[in-house]
This record gives sequence, structure tokens and C-alpha cells, in this order.
Amino acid sequence: AFCIVGLPPSDLTTYKMILTQCAVCATELGLTLGKKCGRCSTRYCGAECQKQHWEQRGHDKLCKLIKKAGGAEQYHADTKYTETVAVAAAACAEDTKGQTCYICTQALHWKTKEGLVRGCSCRGTAGFAHVSCLAEQAKILNDEAEANRLGDKAQIESWMRWQGCSLCEQQYVGVVRCALGWSCWK
Repeated sequence: AFCIVGLPPSDLTTYKMILTQCAVCATELGLTLGKKCGRCSTRYCGAECQKQHWEQRGHDKLCKLIKKAGGAEQYHADTKYTETVAVAAAACAEDTKGQTCYICTQALHWKTKEGLVRGCSCRGTAGFAHVSCLAEQAKILNDEAEANRLGDKAQIESWMRWQGCSLCEQQYVGVVRCALGWSCWK
């Protein structure tokens, strides 16, 4: 499942991103047309594009990684997540220098080695965080609201954690919001 900005959390688990274009020529395939790789399900408009992808574009090296990630959609989302987190951390590097994450209390994330971001109006040492910490916090609250069937209001409040700071309640903007959008896939 993935996060669609503007939908309440109950809808988050009902949508699955489907890459609807040929991986080589970007021909629109809709939901049912085209061929798929037998291993990883990457989609193509036909055998010619599939062959070209293997021979000239390195699909043979990516195929196992795509399958391991859970398919082309998840592989793409994971790649975009990693890219956007790096961009967000780089954009915030000057502001976050010498600070620690208010969630995990580390300067460099222990697992992902990502830097800190700050996308809100918190003052002082509050508001510095890793995208992965913000995402995990939002995921826990969203899962709790869904599991306990806390009602629409609680689900909407937990869903807002994907979009805004839990301390100052300002919505994230720019590169931080983009990185959190991709983190919905994690």
C-alpha cells in the first residue's frame, strides 16, 4: 500500500501503486496490457522492449533486486525514498549541524545513516529529526488507529503525522514533505 496525499488513513491500505508504462519506451499500458518479466513483473509493451531492457539497460542486474524489494513498484518507491531523504538531509545540513533527532536522540541515524531534517517551525533543539524516525512515528500511530478502530477522527489525526510536525503542528513543506511522501511506502 502507499500514501496518497489528501486521502484519510483508511484509504491508505486500499491503494497499490501500479507502474502503468513500459519500462523502456514509456508507452501507456493501463492496468492489463503488455508483457511482464517472469521474475520481477517489470512491465513492457512487447518482447522487443523487454529484450532491449535486458541487453542494453541492465535489467539482468536489477531483476533480482526488484524481486527482492517486492516488485517494480516497491523497488521504484524505495529508490525514490532513498534519493529524496538524501536531498532533504543535504538541504537541511546547515540548519541541523550539531543537532540530534528529538525522537531517537542520535545525530546520524543508527540504521540508515541519514542526516537530520527540519521542516517545521519548532524553535531551539526541538523539531530536528530523521525522515525515517518521523515515518516510523507516523506509521505506529496510523497502525494503532487502524488496529483499534479508533474512528475517523483518530485516523485522520494519525494520518496528519505524515504531513506535519507533532510538536508545533505545522505542515512539512518542500523536500521534507516529499521525502515523507515516499516514506509512506516503507
